[in-house]
Amino acid sequence: MSVGVGGAGSKLASLLDEGQATIVDVSGVELERVDAVSKIRAVAHSSKAQLKGSRKDPQIGREAFQSIKNKALDLIKGQTVFCSTGGGTGNGLCSVILEHLSAIESISITEKTMFAFVVPYAQRESSDFVDNTISFLEGPVSKAIDAGNTGNLIIFSNKVKFERRIPEKAYNNMIIESLNHFLSIPTKGEELKQLDGNIDYEDFCLYKTKPYFNHFCQFNYNQDIPFGKQLKANYNELLLDPEGTIEALFLLELPNPDLTNSFYSILDFFSEEDASPMYSVLYNPNLKKPLVTVSLLYSRKPLELVEDYNAISGKHKRSRVKKSLDQYVTLSKLEVDLTNEAEKVLKASDSENDEVLSVLKRIGKL
Repeated sequence: MSVGVGGAGSKLASLLDEGQATIVDVSGVELERVDAVSKIRAVAHSSKAQLKGSRKDPQIGREAFQSIKNKALDLIKGQTVFCSTGGGTGNGLCSVILEHLSAIESISITEKTMFAFVVPYAQRESSDFVDNTISFLEGPVSKAIDAGNTGNLIIFSNKVKFERRIPEKAYNNMIIESLNHFLSIPTKGEELKQLDGNIDYEDFCLYKTKPYFNHFCQFNYNQDIPFGKQLKANYNELLLDPEGTIEALFLLELPNPDLTNSFYSILDFFSEEDASPMYSVLYNPNLKKPLVTVSLLYSRKPLELVEDYNAISGKHKRSRVKKSLDQYVTLSKLEVDLTNEAEKVLKASDSENDEVLSVLKRIGKL
């Protein structure tokens, strides 16, 4: 079961679990708009927030968390939590959840939570969304990673959505379809004929509890082309690009059992990366070409991500200051007589006045 926090997170959770998710929000109106088996309303102090949500104010979400604290902390155990980092409710509620997890001395593997965050596209979205994301990454997320008390952290980006002008609903479907490629790995292992290796539900669940960023992708595999080259060319465009791989997992589906030895080149690649992967090779007669699903776990400090956002945030702020100056401040025009100014400089020097002025006139400076 998945848990959606805030407006954006609730929509994604509902899509993943086909209406069987649990969603949390401060706005009753927003809760009613999403199909879910369980709806939890966190009590906000602001009457406006109860109707319209936290909007861009994470503090409203933080304060509302106290009204659902025990229920929320029990609810997320062993689940996948979705939220947007730029808004108010998802950011605020998840910030407190992550801070709570960071403070726990130890947490059992079965209770670890996988988080899926949607970050704004800094160059196109509101500077408030960017600033909220900076605070979220360098605070709660950073602490949670250091504590090691979360499962995988998945960071989706709105970059493709804005660059291609994709409607929100269509983009949400793209996110969930991509995530399902990864989540379906153990199910395929049960449904299809095993040729080599094995990833069962227990192995897969253990993999999801690792406290690292997860980048997953799926593509047609050509054994005649170096795997590393294919992998880089097929990185998931909805996710941030991965850093150095710590652990990995792959599922190779083959249309012909005679191609089974093709997985060795994939193993060779990960061996060179010093990241021996879990893997499974299956026979899938419905395919025309080999299909590989890959997951890379990597560790990238949130502060490195924050540096990128800080640069964009600074640009936004400088732009706002310039607009304010252009709109409200009138600067007097300075009239400068270059000849007089040149003479003032010459009087303070040892140069011959007439000689220098003559040169300046010839070259068109006076």
